[in-house]
Amino acid sequence: MPLFQKKDLNILLENSIAREKTYGLLDLVLLGVGAIIGTGILVLTGIIAATDAGPAVVVSFIISAIAATIIGLCYAEVSSSIPCSGSIYGYAWVVLGQFPAHLLGWTMIGVYILTAATVANGWTGYFNALLLDFHITLPEELLHTPIQSGWINLPSVIIVLVISFLLTRGSKESKVVNNLMVLIKLVIITLFIVVGVFYVEPGNWTPFAPFGVQGIFAGAATAFFSFLGFDALATTAEEVKDVQKTLPKAIILSVLVATTLYVAVCLIMTGMMKYTYLDVPEAMTFVMKAAGQDVVAAIIAAGSVIGILAVILAFILGSSNIIMSMGRGGFLPKKFSAINKKYHSPNRAIWTVGILTAIFSGLMDVKSLANLANIGSLIAFAVICFIVIRFRKTHPDINRDFKVPFTPIVPLLGIAICIFLVANLDAMSWIVFLIWLLLGTLFYFTYSKKHIEN
Repeated sequence: MPLFQKKDLNILLENSIAREKTYGLLDLVLLGVGAIIGTGILVLTGIIAATDAGPAVVVSFIISAIAATIIGLCYAEVSSSIPCSGSIYGYAWVVLGQFPAHLLGWTMIGVYILTAATVANGWTGYFNALLLDFHITLPEELLHTPIQSGWINLPSVIIVLVISFLLTRGSKESKVVNNLMVLIKLVIITLFIVVGVFYVEPGNWTPFAPFGVQGIFAGAATAFFSFLGFDALATTAEEVKDVQKTLPKAIILSVLVATTLYVAVCLIMTGMMKYTYLDVPEAMTFVMKAAGQDVVAAIIAAGSVIGILAVILAFILGSSNIIMSMGRGGFLPKKFSAINKKYHSPNRAIWTVGILTAIFSGLMDVKSLANLANIGSLIAFAVICFIVIRFRKTHPDINRDFKVPFTPIVPLLGIAICIFLVANLDAMSWIVFLIWLLLGTLFYFTYSKKHIEN
């Protein structure tokens, strides 16, 4: 079969499995906010400030937010027009052909697994801080990865497997748990802002950009990780009520809410403490303790322990949906497309993602995981911007309830931003990413090419 043979859109939608429509607008916004607001705001804000941007971390997040908004608009148009659970994999199959679709699906599986692993790894910091408040001490070797001179990040491994089990119980049950976790997270972030604003010392914002413009953009490249959650929304398309109207609204609202909170937290955190001291995974708790607000710090730690779980849930769910869709199309073994009859969930795909996520979260550090996730996502998002332009030409008559304004200018701007940000990532991330692509290419020619169903 030709490498660029495209999938008929009508056949793709007909082959989508009829799954229970459980997600409304509020559910999707909470899922998106839950996926976006997590490790980025609770963990990476402090680390980026300390190692890349200083107080100008707020500018790094604004740059990333602009990129995320543009890409989110592109996702909104395409995902509402092609409502399949495979996200960019499905879109690429229709617009670009089977080989690009395979590589993009392969890339996003890696991105989602690494993202969930990053979040789980960062979650351990808050979990440990909470245990210390109760005078419970875990061995240091079980809190840190081998890269950090430990044995394994054991709490992250355990929590990933627990969430994977929850997801195998079906979307209805996991949706309720997710909504509760997101609400808790929003409460503790609001608490941090309300209390922290009284401890801001403007002198801590000087120098504002100690690492220069290059540091700001390097920080933006890492900070972009914080906005990956809107893509997870696209993977739920088959379970969304009135998908063509609900999905675009949810993507845009999620990015706007997240951006507002990121900016507020960055300003307050770097105003409460000199950026040089913020290279810790539990920065929000850390600065509150330094301000003498031990009770608030304990509440934030407890809320973070619960709230961060929503991000892990969203990305394991998203990755398993992509694997399920690729298995359905023959890009991956058919067994991954199997849906559990009782819970209507792709349990084989979920456990595959869960086990791989647990391994990475237990053995790698937060920033390395985030950068690896970023390089794949930025390249994939540049492609989604291109797909908007191409899809308008290949399928001009399809119903589009939402359209990206000022096309092709806005999608082209999205492509330029993605290329610029990805150029600021380190060489090791590029090497690992290229190895992952090579493995995907080998898998395509040795398995997928023979089993793809057009």
